[in-house]
Amino acid sequence: MHLSAVTAAQINPKKLNNSKWTRVNPVKKQKHFIVVKVVFADDGAVEVCVIEAVIDKVQYSIDWKDLQEKNVWLQGWL
Repeated sequence: MHLSAVTAAQINPKKLNNSKWTRVNPVKKQKHFIVVKVVFADDGAVEVCVIEAVIDKVQYSIDWKDLQEKNVWLQGWL
């Protein structure tokens, strides 16, 4: 199995809140982000995932599965 597939499979939506992420190609000097809000549906699926840029506190609503794109996001602050 490819390493990125293993890493992506390890992202647990229940542990997303307060997790830290690094954008591979920063936009507007926004490189480091923290997940500040996760809302779950009754069936346990993630309905809302909000990340916040550390540098300027700008928030973005994203599809949490986008965090699995290793060419865009890396887990942790690198």
